[in-house]
Parts: sequence; C-alpha cells; structure tokens
Amino acid sequence: MKINLIVIGKLKEEYLRNACGEYIKRLGRYCNIEIHELDECRLSDNPSEKEILSALKKEAAEIRKFASGMIIPLCIEGKQFTSEQFASEISSAGVNGFSTITFIIGSSFGLDNEIKSAGHIKLSMSKMTFPHQLARVMLLEQIYRAFQINTNGKYHK
Repeated sequence: MKINLIVIGKLKEEYLRNACGEYIKRLGRYCNIEIHELDECRLSDNPSEKEILSALKKEAAEIRKFASGMIIPLCIEGKQFTSEQFASEISSAGVNGFSTITFIIGSSFGLDNEIKSAGHIKLSMSKMTFPHQLARVMLLEQIYRAFQINTNGKYHK
C-alpha cells in the first residue's frame, strides 16, 4: 500500500520534524509513504474572505497534482473515528480497490471546498483545536497505530 500525505506548509520546529521522522521510519515496514510539502499562499495580516478563498483555490490546484487513490481530506466538518474504526477504514481501502490513500492537510485556513468534495472520507482529528503543525504528527501516529491494529501489533495496547 502507498500512503501519500499532502500538506500545506513546512514544519518549522525540529521536534515536530523529528516526531514525523520517527513515524515515517516505523511506517516503512507497512507501506510506502510519500510526503508532499506544498507552499502556503502568502496572505495579508488581516485577509478578507475573498483573499482567503483565492488562496485556497491556488493551493487546491497544487494539491490536485499529487492527489490519487482514496482521498481523505482533514477538515473540521469531517467524521471522527476511534483508532479501531480508522484502522478498519485503512484496511478496507485495499479491499475496495485502492492501492493508494492520500491524506490532505490544508493551511490554517483549511481546504478549498473542491478538495473536500473530492474526498472519499472527510476526517476530523478532534473537536478540540490543536496547533496546525501538530496535525501532521498526530495523523502519522494514527496511521502507524492503524497498521499496528490491523497486524495485531503490540503498540496499540
């Protein structure tokens, strides 16, 4: 299985890069993982709704270049899963003919509606608010946990 992770923006903090690196290394046993870091559109200090929507459209055009297979955008209005349910979704992707799963993390302003609509599943990590850059670490950890659950590993105990 191939996992694509499309993210808007780069990780600035070394500890976040290290955490992501650890999960990417662990995931190597289970899948091929590819991360596409796309540039975030620059906005004014107090952007208008029109400016935000325009930026999201530009980011969507870049996202489409890398999105394939089962598309899973992360968004507030997405569905929340337990770790076991999430593992089941990943497992069923292959059964449903998908050899690639693409997760998409937008900018701090979210994702364009076109990207959300293209999603086979919309995913929400939590009702709580977390720092935008932490989403990548959390997602990679949950993907790793899902593979551990699906292979009866000891990590998820």
